[in-house]
Amino acid sequence: MTATIGTPDFAEPVVHTDHRGFYRILTDLDSPVYVVRTPDAVGLSTARPADDTSVIAAVGPLPAQRLGSAAFRTHHGVRYAYMGGAMAGGIASEEYVIALARAGCLGSFGAAGLIPSRVEAALRRFAAEIPGLPYAANLIHSPSEPAMERAAVELFLRYRVRCVEVSAFMDVTPNIVRYRVAGLSRTADGRLVVRNSVIAKVSRAEVAEKFMRCAPPAMVAELVAAGHLTAEQAELARYVPLADDVTAEADSGGHTDRRPLTTLVPSLIRTRDRMRDELGLPFAVRIGAAGGIGTPLAAAAAFTMGADYIVTGSVNQSCLEAGTSDEVRRMLAEAGVADVEMAPAADMFELGVELQVLKKGTMFPMRARRLYELYCGYPSLEALPTEELQRLETQVLHRSVEDVWQDTVEYFTRRDPGRLDRAAGDPKRKMALVFRWYLGMASRWASTGEAGRGLDYQIWCGPAMGSFNEWVRDSYLAPAENRRVVDVAMNLLHGAAFASRVQQLALCGVRVPPGCADFRPAPLPNQGQP
Repeated sequence: MTATIGTPDFAEPVVHTDHRGFYRILTDLDSPVYVVRTPDAVGLSTARPADDTSVIAAVGPLPAQRLGSAAFRTHHGVRYAYMGGAMAGGIASEEYVIALARAGCLGSFGAAGLIPSRVEAALRRFAAEIPGLPYAANLIHSPSEPAMERAAVELFLRYRVRCVEVSAFMDVTPNIVRYRVAGLSRTADGRLVVRNSVIAKVSRAEVAEKFMRCAPPAMVAELVAAGHLTAEQAELARYVPLADDVTAEADSGGHTDRRPLTTLVPSLIRTRDRMRDELGLPFAVRIGAAGGIGTPLAAAAAFTMGADYIVTGSVNQSCLEAGTSDEVRRMLAEAGVADVEMAPAADMFELGVELQVLKKGTMFPMRARRLYELYCGYPSLEALPTEELQRLETQVLHRSVEDVWQDTVEYFTRRDPGRLDRAAGDPKRKMALVFRWYLGMASRWASTGEAGRGLDYQIWCGPAMGSFNEWVRDSYLAPAENRRVVDVAMNLLHGAAFASRVQQLALCGVRVPPGCADFRPAPLPNQGQP
């Protein structure tokens, strides 16, 4: 295939004609591209010309499966350096994980916030429907519910989950150390085997460093004494970092420090290189990029910065496989880049930790912030001024405080009775539990599409959602009902390869006009086939 792109006397060849032909050549990612000078024009071709002297520039094939790290793809058994990140509460659902696994990508099940029986049901389904295919499960740091974190790890070990994506950790805990080190062994010929992979999602270099080091010896020793690890595993723990991969979580939905991806990724790469030189371990930790990746240009930029893999989140929540309601999918599909805001997080409410949520179409961010202000300003529910209590019950809770407390008691009686014991003599703690009821229910109302609670929906979302919506406007992916996680993944990956090819030509002095440089979403042949 050939296409004319300019006249031979241009110092920098510029496309003037045959834009469609030019675009077709650029999107043929399995073929090379030659920029050829002829007596009459400068053109593009996927076939090598007989006269090499006519070639001004050439770029090789760049299929999407070449993007990122070959080591990541080999280690996790995937075709693409692409991960569908976990979204808590089962929003990153079983269907989400299964679809990505079958398409040659890594999907992470949103186990955070789910009771053990629900997580166990998902692990059984994965074993039945995608045996042998790679997937991950999420382990979120739960400082207020350590029993839940421990129960999740026990399930992952029992069902031989070979990859765990850890998030919201500020420090290493015995649970993640136990999971990692329990997967260490040696073969008969002495080769070290690491069966349990860890992908750590972090926002700060100092936290990343903890996962790039070996497991703390004192913590390992305690786990050996408790019978959770063997002496051999403890010895092997000295030779492997705690994580295989560290994801730079930039301006993402949910828990985030909103750090720019362009500063966080280089920072973690430098940290990784420094730690590798310092420790001299035989394993090099890979660096991934997450947060703000909603377009092919953003994905290409992440790979260009040196990311070994990319992770998407917000854009997947608007897809049909996401464990959320049709109303939430519609709201997300209409979101703009600026339609997000920070709000108090339910799981770390007392600590003042915030997460990023959708603000368009919901009053949740404003109402959640008001709850935190009341928590900080008063010692107990009984101390609230009458007018504040009335507003709380009529405008936010839509129930009496006492009714909410009874629901809270029933919930923690099943899940963590110790929380109730501690709240019994601490009115401040009781107030926090009541307020956390609203924060937790707001997520559930959104996921189930609770009628009459639309203004209270808590929808985790980053600005990538708005960027994605702008990109897919007027394409088949614009309506929420057409969005599937594999369609999104393949278009982002093929678009990233396309954008990288355009940049390669630019570096060769071939300038592509905007009309030909914008990859448009389209159903791709053999989409989703591993």
